[in-house]
Amino acid sequence: MYDTEFLDIPALRSVRGSVRLPGSKSISNRVLLLAALCEGRTVVHDLLDSDDTRVMLDALRALGCGVQVDGSRATIDGLGNRPRQPQAELFLGNAGTAMRPLTAALAVLGGDYQLRGIPRMHERPIGDLVDALRALGCTIDYLGTPGYPPLRIGQPAVRLDQPIGVRGDVSSQFLTALLLALPLAASQPGRRDVVIEVVGELISRPYVEITLQLLARFGVQVQREGWSRFTIPQGSRYRSPGDIHVEADASSASYFIAAGAISEPGRGPNGLKIEGVGEQSIQGDIRFVDAARAMGAEIDSGPNWLQVRRGAWPLKAIDLDCNHIPDAAMTLAAMALYADGPSTLRNIASWRVKETDRIAAMATELRKLGAQVEEGTDFIRVTPPDSTTGWRAASLHTYDDHRMAMCGSLAAFNPARLPVRIQDPRCVGKTFPDYFETLFAIAEPSTPVPVLCVDGPTASGKGTLAAAVAHRLGYHYLDSGALYRLTGLAARQAQLEPEPVNEAEIAALARQLPVQFRADRVWLAGEEVTEQIRSEAAGMDASRVSALPSVREALLNLQHSFARLPGLVADGRDMGTQIFPFAPLKVFLTADAAQRADRRHKQLISKGISANIDSLRADLAARDARDSSRSVAPLQPAQDALLLDNSQLSVEESVDRVLGWWQARQPF
Repeated sequence: MYDTEFLDIPALRSVRGSVRLPGSKSISNRVLLLAALCEGRTVVHDLLDSDDTRVMLDALRALGCGVQVDGSRATIDGLGNRPRQPQAELFLGNAGTAMRPLTAALAVLGGDYQLRGIPRMHERPIGDLVDALRALGCTIDYLGTPGYPPLRIGQPAVRLDQPIGVRGDVSSQFLTALLLALPLAASQPGRRDVVIEVVGELISRPYVEITLQLLARFGVQVQREGWSRFTIPQGSRYRSPGDIHVEADASSASYFIAAGAISEPGRGPNGLKIEGVGEQSIQGDIRFVDAARAMGAEIDSGPNWLQVRRGAWPLKAIDLDCNHIPDAAMTLAAMALYADGPSTLRNIASWRVKETDRIAAMATELRKLGAQVEEGTDFIRVTPPDSTTGWRAASLHTYDDHRMAMCGSLAAFNPARLPVRIQDPRCVGKTFPDYFETLFAIAEPSTPVPVLCVDGPTASGKGTLAAAVAHRLGYHYLDSGALYRLTGLAARQAQLEPEPVNEAEIAALARQLPVQFRADRVWLAGEEVTEQIRSEAAGMDASRVSALPSVREALLNLQHSFARLPGLVADGRDMGTQIFPFAPLKVFLTADAAQRADRRHKQLISKGISANIDSLRADLAARDARDSSRSVAPLQPAQDALLLDNSQLSVEESVDRVLGWWQARQPF
């Protein structure tokens, strides 16, 4: 997951290949709670790993539930009808799928509980659910603004003599919460049927349908009269299914369906395969497929897969009641940017009480891109930008809302070939932590991947600077010197002196160099060699093999392969002059010889390696002379490089200087 202040996405042309989606958030948190309310053990497979599921798992642990997580599998030892911890303070972040159902379940079970979240959660209404639970005899107090979390829950005196009324026109999660909690009351001896009556029109019905199907999997068959009356039979009791699998998230599929629909056709196999969900999904958001087809997408489906490609172009404008796909409908607003006229999405009042006011947020951000947007209490109308001239590069605010970030990324497919900046990309962790990595793995850029080069002499601090800049930007990092050090090490292991006489054999090794970079560690042929290649001897070997033309040619393609989405920061001695001559920013880092020798001396001493500073200075001078006078790619600044003398600068100051130069080249 990108943990950066912002993420710049270069202009994208198309998507190809296949993508495997994470598990559904809606199903994951429902299943976790149901498993906790059973007696016995439930094994949940393909569980979504996200912020929302993590807060639910933490809450279940705090209540005394047995929880073991191994990758995407969770083993839940249920609580039955009584939490083992009758008192707890639960922090539920911004997870409505945890706050609302846990409020209802704990209010029916009783205890001494406080439920809190982040500030935005304390702005999301829960009063209609609390009113319904109070009418049932539950004890719930507001700890802040009436009608909103945080809440305190006490012991109930449950009464089931009257139907329980709950509003359905604010959030379907209120009804879902009651449906999940009230089987606990119906299972008590002597109790009658539990009846829930929905007041007003029920929105987001497909999410209630998910709840009903999962209740059936856990042994509770709810009788439904239309969408206004639900009956939980007396004696209903949760029974563990033993093992249960979580479908891939249909809402998450919408972003890739959209990407396939706006992807430029290319040579070879066309389209994108989405694995993990098909049109027979129990999730209502799978009906996004119908909406995408109405806009012109070509979509085939099979058991747990979808195949998507561009059909009509531009996309066809739509006017659609989106009550049946409230979350996925946000993706239609992004697709509307590529339509042949204004598109109107109706019956989306629930957007206003989600992670943010999504109608207002979407209108604001789409306007930044050049669209004309009209918004109402329960609709949004999007008129796309005029062809290529109306599009604008934009920095999109995400409002700590995962869906705003993922929808915003689709703007990178614009025909004007403009980049888009996503602020706070980490917010996708709520449902799809690896969203951007997944997108970049299948996307093809329409412009060269941006590369930032940092060149300089030995011990100038270029590696430290480049790695820090890459981290701040969320870009890949290439330590080209490591490749030469690895080649030198491979030559030594093959008993080849790094001399011109062995050039052909060393070049052959370099062409098939089995190297892997993981975080700040380096492997060669499956063996970690991080410390080995950082030795002074390895540095000398690197300098010698880098002077061999055939070795440099062999490593050229390998270095080019590091230029992957969303971008690359490369450090070395000739990144800007030879390897990436068209990089939009080249920095040549310098420091006086005494300063560099002092830095290297401190570095070696910190590792417990004895060193003489005068010898180090002499070695650096010799290496500089050799690197700057070699016939192939001598060490020198690129003509358009910016010089940075960091002799008197801290690492942070140097990073800020380079990022300032980089920002000056961006269109945002």
